[in-house]
Amino acid sequence: MGEKIIGFHAIEEGLKKASSGSVLYIARGMGGHTQDLERQARLSSKVVVKKIAKVEMDRMVSQADHRGVVLDLVSSAQELGGKAQNLSVKDFCKNLKDDDSALVLVLDEITDPQNLGAILRSADQFSVSLVVIPDRRSAHANSTVIKVSSGAAHYVPMAQVTNINREIEYLKSQGFWVYGAAMDGQAVYKTTFPNRTVLVMGNEGKGIGQLTQRLCDHMVTIPMTGHIDSLNVSVATGILLYEVRRQQATR
Repeated sequence: MGEKIIGFHAIEEGLKKASSGSVLYIARGMGGHTQDLERQARLSSKVVVKKIAKVEMDRMVSQADHRGVVLDLVSSAQELGGKAQNLSVKDFCKNLKDDDSALVLVLDEITDPQNLGAILRSADQFSVSLVVIPDRRSAHANSTVIKVSSGAAHYVPMAQVTNINREIEYLKSQGFWVYGAAMDGQAVYKTTFPNRTVLVMGNEGKGIGQLTQRLCDHMVTIPMTGHIDSLNVSVATGILLYEVRRQQATR
């Protein structure tokens, strides 16, 4: 029916945007936090609460760690036929005002759902204007991603596109400067980010693709003094997003 969500925090956020037809499933005999979620669901006229056996819930989410509660979410976007689930980069740009500070995050083949979920959580915290992900060779906002993001995936504007390079070229035509993350880039604290910034993060193993890297105006890196050679991509993304927004806020 809708999208099955597990994880207490992700369910709490999901209940806030649930539309008619959403169902909160609770395993019989569960207490604690499930009672709080049940109360929240019953306050909504759009969410039905159903008690089921734990074995049924195990089958429902393929033995995932559901902790006794699953939200089968119908979002407002789904209720409208899915039209609002995927933004267009062109429509996003049309809605920007000339003096708006905008931060677009482009994810070049981030394939690990855990990493994507953590990235979306940072994107929400640092008010990323738009996240662009490719249709192919990329993780997408499934139940795992929503859980890892603690529900932030519900709020981050996303564009799922066929060709990220074409979208980057269009963003550049709209006044954006593009910064890619790479080990051999300029130190981030020596980099000045403009009001319209695109940040490109690459694949967990191979980094940013060659064609995409050629479209970047600058490459940036996070200087490190530890014993391993790099940060996890989700951690690096959070640090870079913070620095861009810090600079934009001080102008």
